[in-house]
Amino acid sequence: MTVAATSLEQLCVNTIRTLAIDAVQKANSGHPGLPLGAAPMAFALWHRHLKHDPSRPDWPDRDRFVLSAGHGSMLLYSLLHLYGYPLTLDDLKAFRQWSSFTPGHPESGLTPGVEVTTGPLGQGAANSVGMAIAERWLANRFNRPGHAIVDHRTFALVGDGCLMEGISYEAASLAGHLKLGKLVWLYDSNKVSLDGPTSMAFTEDVGQRMEAAGWRVITVEKGDLDLAAIDRALAAATSDSSRPTFVIVKTTIGYGSPKKQGTSHAHGSPLGDEELAATKRFLGFDPAKFLVVPDDARAEFRRAAERGKQARADWERRLAAYEKAFPAEAAEWRTMIAGELPAGWDVGMPAFPAGPGLATRQSGGKALNHFAARVPWLIGGDADLSVSTNTTLEKLGDFDGASGAGRNLHFGVREHAMGAIANGIAAHGGPRPFTATFFCFSDYMKPAIRLAALSHLPVIFVFTHDSVGLGEDGPTHQPVEHLMALRAVPNVHVVRPGDAAEAVEAWRHALARRHGPTVVVLSRQKVATFDRANGGAASGLRRGAYVLAEAGGGRPKAIVIASGSEVEIAMKARDELEKKGVPTRVVSLPCWQAFVEQDGAWRESVLPKSVSARVSIEAGATLGWREWIGERGIAIGVDRFGASAPAERIYEGFGLTPAAVVAAVSKLVG
Repeated sequence: MTVAATSLEQLCVNTIRTLAIDAVQKANSGHPGLPLGAAPMAFALWHRHLKHDPSRPDWPDRDRFVLSAGHGSMLLYSLLHLYGYPLTLDDLKAFRQWSSFTPGHPESGLTPGVEVTTGPLGQGAANSVGMAIAERWLANRFNRPGHAIVDHRTFALVGDGCLMEGISYEAASLAGHLKLGKLVWLYDSNKVSLDGPTSMAFTEDVGQRMEAAGWRVITVEKGDLDLAAIDRALAAATSDSSRPTFVIVKTTIGYGSPKKQGTSHAHGSPLGDEELAATKRFLGFDPAKFLVVPDDARAEFRRAAERGKQARADWERRLAAYEKAFPAEAAEWRTMIAGELPAGWDVGMPAFPAGPGLATRQSGGKALNHFAARVPWLIGGDADLSVSTNTTLEKLGDFDGASGAGRNLHFGVREHAMGAIANGIAAHGGPRPFTATFFCFSDYMKPAIRLAALSHLPVIFVFTHDSVGLGEDGPTHQPVEHLMALRAVPNVHVVRPGDAAEAVEAWRHALARRHGPTVVVLSRQKVATFDRANGGAASGLRRGAYVLAEAGGGRPKAIVIASGSEVEIAMKARDELEKKGVPTRVVSLPCWQAFVEQDGAWRESVLPKSVSARVSIEAGATLGWREWIGERGIAIGVDRFGASAPAERIYEGFGLTPAAVVAAVSKLVG
């Protein structure tokens, strides 16, 4: 017995399902189970509750939809095509193929209408929390009585796998604490994962967990067919803005597949020709060819799209009225939404006198507050470490999720979610987010940093306590391999400033980057602030590397290269080498990636090929330094875990000393 469409809306649902499974089968790769089961809830949301305009995917006041269960990407691609986004039927037929707009998992910036890059489970759920934070903050800053230009919601579709990942609970806990009432998660509860039934490893009461975290919980018992019940649940969810809402929609994975529905066989591989044909017959479609969208269904989808276009036109009229009533605020809005910075934002940057100096976490904190006063949409926070990271925005208040006031975000000890939430803020557009914690804990944040890079999001990740210089806390808290691990991620600029002047420039560099994340790595221990009257200006950091101190006579016989707190060691070693008659240049190399991006002439001017006697010193793994010191060069670093002792003793024990640099250079120059 078939369940052919008995109504126009059921026809629309089955059209979504069939497009998805046809594309998966054509690619011979993909996940048909989620689209078959979740199509009803997706249709109910997109058709009746989601405020969106396919002709303007970037409309600032649109509702955001996040497919956290990104493996079900064909569900999203089918929706985008059917509602009229610039995604053609041929694009769907090119699913998972080279250079297509329909990759295996959704990628923001590639496919129109995809808000965030998802696939690693739980990331999208946390992104949605960041989006809800951004909406609240923007509404507080810009809305005025009678002039609401920010008023939208964030929806995420999460699966069993998303909720098994720890990041989802971190994010849900913070969202409940903040009372982000314009956030809704739809839970595709089909009780099946890739290996089999979720009962093998996941038997908790998820609804009770979410209630304990401060969410309202609504359950839809028959999510495969009961559009009316889903509609009622969404109406209830959007009628209560006092707390986030979690809608449990009980579904059947692979719904309609006679042999595979309800089993893990429907999860991550095509149905197969025979099963595809049987499923399409069950859904009321011709099994012999790739789906041609029925005219009645296409017209219904486009009618909903027209409603979205009207909503966007109404918003533009409100924005025009706002601009007349509040021209200064409107000008700020346009600058911010364009991803630009205010005029003069980098004028009059802090200066520090030469001398014993500060820890770069301290000078970095001063730089942060300087820029925060000039970039009103710079917001962020830490993982319960602001006293140590020096990243509190002074006198700017703590973020309140209900009102949206305040610019300091208290993430709690939730590093992974913190990174992904910041990604969501950046993906939403408007506020410019930063995060902060100890560098060792970048391990907990790595997946979020990677997705920020992949998505070209300008998030600023601040990490302090950057090396074995952390001291007595010992090897558990002393990062050794972390610099190299993050330098290996494409599109990430890792910046490790060597003194207070470079710390200011590090923040300037991070804020100026618009198409990728920047990692700013800062010291716990004090470092000297260099006298630059006879040396290179700290603005050289913008080019990745520069000559900080030239060799006597301007003709170096050796080059010492360093980053961060070890630049001071390099400078002391240079003084000794010059006394010994070895003309030595010191190169500060705070950002490898920025240096690689410079032209060959600049790189040659800093590291001339004619000087092969090169020594590097950095309190971290030496892996990778061969790129800059060459085959003859000597890399001084830390290729083992650290130790618990005062920082000075650790540096001595690891040979991170001027004497070690002098000895290495002397060996090279004979």
